[in-house]
Amino acid sequence: MVDYQGEALDATFAALADPTRRAMVARLAEADGSTVTDLAAPFEMSLQAVSKHLAVLERAGLVQKTRRGRLQLCWIEAGPLLEAVTWMERYRRFWEQRLDALADFVAEEP
Repeated sequence: MVDYQGEALDATFAALADPTRRAMVARLAEADGSTVTDLAAPFEMSLQAVSKHLAVLERAGLVQKTRRGRLQLCWIEAGPLLEAVTWMERYRRFWEQRLDALADFVAEEP
């Protein structure tokens, strides 16, 4: 059986493959509603480069941007992260069961 959930899961993992984007998601988890300028602060890159990273996160559904006056505020969207965690959790349980079986086998060997 192939456990493949399609383009949404692919987009989530592709977006999170970049360390800068993972750091942005982590910052938003701590300070939801951050401005683009706030998100850009710890990175040595232009605002344009930060905006490109945010666009990837937006297309993956991980971030939502809204305008308040002249400010662009960014919010984390938990849905795609939950889907990714659910997908990974299945394989974590699988490997734990396999490793437990291996440990039992090794313990039984003389």
